[in-house]
Amino acid sequence: MGFLRLGLKIVAGLVGLVVLYLAFTFGQVWWASRHDTNASASAIVVMGAAQYNGRPSPVLKARLDHAVELYHDGRAPTIIVTGGKRPGDKVTQGLTGFDYLRSQGVPESDIKIETQGTNSYEELSAAALIVNQSGKPSDVLLVSDPYHALRISQIAEQVGLTPHVSPASTSSSVRSMGRETIAVGLGRIIGYRRLSAFA
Repeated sequence: MGFLRLGLKIVAGLVGLVVLYLAFTFGQVWWASRHDTNASASAIVVMGAAQYNGRPSPVLKARLDHAVELYHDGRAPTIIVTGGKRPGDKVTQGLTGFDYLRSQGVPESDIKIETQGTNSYEELSAAALIVNQSGKPSDVLLVSDPYHALRISQIAEQVGLTPHVSPASTSSSVRSMGRETIAVGLGRIIGYRRLSAFA
């Protein structure tokens, strides 16, 4: 019975540590979601989101519109749009973003496009390659939904970028914050690159 009690105490202690870790991580995710940067950068990176045969979903449109605002405010001279195809898609998220930005008056020469990424790690890795090939500093402005801010900034650092996050004006539900808490919690333990394999 003594061993059983000891085992139960160890299990309870481990469960308590996991709960504390997730609670702390949730607080960080929430805090990051509420902050916007005033920094300028070499490029604005728009994280991919759903599109409908070349038409941006409301989420993607909000991200692209925010990137246009940042561009016209002179915060960065280049916009990098990211995102490949999802099952059933005929057009990539990156190409959809590219076409939308042109329709909003952004010159084609100031838009770079990534069309292979299927998750945040792949999109940011490709964006890092584009920035490095340009010969410009690694500072980037990341545009996504607020709940996504902490994870993409940490991934960006891992792939060699210096990130500043400027979230789009979309809402973040408790459910999305909860999913993001788990993603950040696991990513820190096993690595975001390995976590992306399960995306």
